[in-house]
Amino acid sequence: MRAILQRASRASVTVDGQIVASFDRQGIVALVGVTHDDTVEHAEKLARKIADLRILDDELSAVDAQAPIIVVSQFTLYADVRKGRRPSWNNAAPASVAAPRVDDVVDRLRERGLEVGTGVFGAHMDVELINDGPVTIIVEA
Repeated sequence: MRAILQRASRASVTVDGQIVASFDRQGIVALVGVTHDDTVEHAEKLARKIADLRILDDELSAVDAQAPIIVVSQFTLYADVRKGRRPSWNNAAPASVAAPRVDDVVDRLRERGLEVGTGVFGAHMDVELINDGPVTIIVEA
């Protein structure tokens, strides 16, 4: 599993004109990609990283600050662009594999007492955020 974490001062996800997740204080937007052999253990490790990385103000983690998190499934994180001009999506897991793993990440974050919003798996989403810092980190699990 892989994630792009962006520290944000505010963020929202809109699907079909409706806001499905948002926050208006410092938090984290986690774009999460899943590949074919990812397991529950990968999801648990990724959730720990998202929750415990000290990337918020005063070197606090999301757990320390009780900061909100928005998790958005992002199959494009596994794009292969080494050949030609058209990305290959072969490394991205199909929905039947990816959706449960993304749900596992969300569940593990919520088990830690965090406020977690989500996008809608497979939907066209408009993700808006104010990148605070900017701070953007790539995490692999």
